[in-house]
Amino acid sequence: MSDPIRAGGKHPFEYQKPNADQVERIEKVRLACKSLHDAILTEVKPSRERSLAITQLEQVSMWANKAIVFEPDATS
Repeated sequence: MSDPIRAGGKHPFEYQKPNADQVERIEKVRLACKSLHDAILTEVKPSRERSLAITQLEQVSMWANKAIVFEPDATS
């Protein structure tokens, strides 16, 4: 059975090693998320909402990284 979302043949539960370009782009996303994380910690008083914002930011980072690594190969 073929998964149209993973048309490039990449299984969602197998490790996908990023190439050099992807590593660079992942680092850019990571730095942007780190900057926002620091701003939230500095500007937002401790609260449930702040904790949720940080959790969501962690999810943003993880999903963005997965999106980068799961892009179709340029050679496909």
